[in-house]
Amino acid sequence: MKLNIIYNLLTSHFGQQNWWPVTEKGKLHPTYSGGPKNESQQLEVIFGAILTQNTNWKNVEKAIAELNKNNLVDINKIIEIEHKKLAEIIKSSGYNNQKAKKLKNFCNFLIKKYNGKLSLLFNESIKDLRKQLLSINGIGPETADSITLYAAKKPIFVIDAYTKRVFNRIGFKEEAYDKLQALFMKNLPNNEKLFNEYHALIVELGKSICKKHPLCNKCPVSQHCDYYKNIHKN
Repeated sequence: MKLNIIYNLLTSHFGQQNWWPVTEKGKLHPTYSGGPKNESQQLEVIFGAILTQNTNWKNVEKAIAELNKNNLVDINKIIEIEHKKLAEIIKSSGYNNQKAKKLKNFCNFLIKKYNGKLSLLFNESIKDLRKQLLSINGIGPETADSITLYAAKKPIFVIDAYTKRVFNRIGFKEEAYDKLQALFMKNLPNNEKLFNEYHALIVELGKSICKKHPLCNKCPVSQHCDYYKNIHKN
C-alpha cells in the first residue's frame, strides 16, 4: 500500500513524465508520449540507455543528436564506423571510448544472434531477453532493464541510484538490485506503463528534491519518509 501511496503523491506533485525520450522528425522530445514507435526509435532508446551510464540525460541528448546528425542510429553503420570516430561523435556522454565499444558490442550481438532485427530480440520472454542483454559486455542489470522496459516495452522495474537513495530514506533498507526490484514487482500491478511512470517519477524526485543533501521541506512524500521523521522527531 505504501508504494501505491508514494506513486500517487509523486504523480500529483510532478505530473505525468511520459518517458522515454525519442526523436520525432529529427528533433528530441524529452516528454514524447507513447515511447518508441518503430525499430529506429527503439534503437535510439537502446543507444540512450547505454550512453546514459554514469552521466546525465542532457549529455546523452547531445550525443544522440550527433548520432542522428551522422545517420548512425543504424546497426550496420555503428559496426562499420571506426571506433575512434564514433567515440568522438558521442564525446558529450562521457567515458566515450568505453561507450563506443559498448554500442559496437550491442550491434555485433544483434547481428550475430538476431540477424540485426530488434523485433526478433524483443520476441523473447522477459527472462530470456534480460539474460541475452546481460550476456553483452558492457551491459549490466540497470541498462538491460531500461532496454527491456523502455525499448521493448515489457514490464520490468528499473532500479537506479535515485531509486536506492529515495527508498532507503523512505525506509526500504534493501540495497541489492534484484531484491529492491522484487519489492516493486511483487507489490505493484505487473504493468509496463506503471513501471515506466513510477521509475521516471522517482528519478525526478531524486534529481530535484531528494538529492544528496535533500530538500525535505519540498518533498511530496515526506510524511511517509523515515529520514524526514528522524530529523524532525525532536
